[in-house]
Amino acid sequence: MEDKNEFFIPINQVAKELDVPAHTLRYWEKQFPGSIRPVTGAGNRRYYRRETIEKLRAIKSLLYDKGMTIAGVKKILHNGTFANEANVVKTPVNAGEKSSRISALDVGDIDSVIKLLNQAKTFLE
Repeated sequence: MEDKNEFFIPINQVAKELDVPAHTLRYWEKQFPGSIRPVTGAGNRRYYRRETIEKLRAIKSLLYDKGMTIAGVKKILHNGTFANEANVVKTPVNAGEKSSRISALDVGDIDSVIKLLNQAKTFLE
């Protein structure tokens, strides 16, 4: 980004800044309609506000760095714990530092996976 004071940033610049394809941003817009609402200009071009870009950055981090699913991120957005999770995301787990904080959502996800694996094991035996 050349100018941090820009109010509306076009989708191609946002995609470049976040290092994701523009079609991924459009997909996230459909998946998280309450949180991601770009302004559309002439020719239906999408323009993003700074606060929306920060939400996109947090969503990307939850999906790519923490390995969450779209459904998991939707759950966080629905529960209203997005701001808390977004703050935890600023230090990615994959960055070499181990995070000592495991959220309740992560523990629940781990328990669900263990239960599914046990069911699969029983089925295969």
